[in-house]
Amino acid sequence: MFRNRGRWHHGRVTPDQPASTVPSPLLTAAVDTERHVARVGWDQPPRLFALVRTRVLRDREPDLVERLGDANDDGYTAIEQEGLPPTSDLESLLGRMAWPDEVDGVALSVERIVVPPEAERDLPDDPRLATDRLAAHPARKDVRLLAACLRTGEQVCLLRQRDHDEDDAVAVGRDLAPGLTHALAATLQDD
Repeated sequence: MFRNRGRWHHGRVTPDQPASTVPSPLLTAAVDTERHVARVGWDQPPRLFALVRTRVLRDREPDLVERLGDANDDGYTAIEQEGLPPTSDLESLLGRMAWPDEVDGVALSVERIVVPPEAERDLPDDPRLATDRLAAHPARKDVRLLAACLRTGEQVCLLRQRDHDEDDAVAVGRDLAPGLTHALAATLQDD
């Protein structure tokens, strides 16, 4: 059913949460996926996940029923798409992707270096030298972004800093990486 069956996991919402504080199924899946990625540590390549309704997996993949356990059927299960080719232009790679109808959404984890704007002045023309200079900048921050999008247009982005690598220190917002979420959402468009 899915292009590349890799590792999978699913989000959970604790049953004792009041209804008003229960996150959306997309946010729940994004947080769970980000924590799944974080358990491996830093210096990872980009990781791509298909988001599929858990009930669809229960119906179409009976051998997964036991592994899905008590996962919320209205939630999403993230299925890692292993074998993402290495690229220096992630947005271009995303521009060549498409998903089958069974995939309701997609999530992408990618690590980036963030520097103050003045660090980008007078960089060498050679991309490798420019990257090396930015990576050596004393004010650099290593971050991991996890962008997640649904076909409905719902989007969320999570940001974890290496300096504050704790589950309760992850920033959540819709516009943390607008270029990335836009490119990711475009992979779900039917053209």
